[in-house]
Amino acid sequence: MEWLNRMLSSIEYIEAHLEHQLDLNEAAKAAYSSPFHYHRMFHMLTGITVGEYVRRRRLTLAAQELASSDIKVLDAALKYGYDSPEAFSKAFRRLHGVSPSTARESGAALKAFPRLSFQISIKGDKDMDYRIVERKEYKVVGKALRFRTDNGENFVKIPKFWEQCWQDGTCKELLELTGCCGDLLGVCMEPDEKMEEFTYIIGVAGQSEEVPAGYVVKDIPASTWAVFESIGAMPDAIQAVWKRVFSEWFPATGYEHAGGPEVEVYPEGDTCSKDYRCEVWIPIIKK
Repeated sequence: MEWLNRMLSSIEYIEAHLEHQLDLNEAAKAAYSSPFHYHRMFHMLTGITVGEYVRRRRLTLAAQELASSDIKVLDAALKYGYDSPEAFSKAFRRLHGVSPSTARESGAALKAFPRLSFQISIKGDKDMDYRIVERKEYKVVGKALRFRTDNGENFVKIPKFWEQCWQDGTCKELLELTGCCGDLLGVCMEPDEKMEEFTYIIGVAGQSEEVPAGYVVKDIPASTWAVFESIGAMPDAIQAVWKRVFSEWFPATGYEHAGGPEVEVYPEGDTCSKDYRCEVWIPIIKK
């Protein structure tokens, strides 16, 4: 499968440059993808960002070298991309639980993060229906927070953000801005370069003349959208759709992520019901 070979090529590039200067844009080129699409695909397929993969692999190699040679900690730090022994030691301890000097000791317990490999998973047991929609630019007003993707933090904290907004009256106030007849939106936007952090907005479409204190107004640009339906209780059902979009739909089609905001559309209803229906909107372009 073409996408599989492209992702494997990007891993080949990364592995060949772990001990040298590494340009993640070149890794994206090896996958024949835009940097945004590559970082988004990588994170959704593996559960970690490209940057975190590089850090873990470099620290794995550094630990092996410290344990089996007389390399100095300073030299190991520079070899594996750290500007100072202090930064290297901090990152090393975070992954391995011990300092670089302790790694030299006989019997030191170290962690090994293996090289990634992508495989084809042929399922075919469940259709993935979608539709393509053209939509003009519109505005979203709502409450925004920044979330990190480390260790799937966003999958845990965003549902808590929703729970908080229901409890403190934010969702009710937002619906009142639309006359209580609109859908609530969850918008993922403004990611950093490596997809390690992004803004998530709980809001509604449209712009009130008087925006409540603590709210933001953001533009959603005109786009071609791939729209996927989610059926089931939140948040598990929609999180499963997100994973299927990137692990099954994108690899099987001629589309690529357009790099704009992603939108979840939540109509009125019991979000805990097994029959609850909502949608995921992803901006796309033809490759």
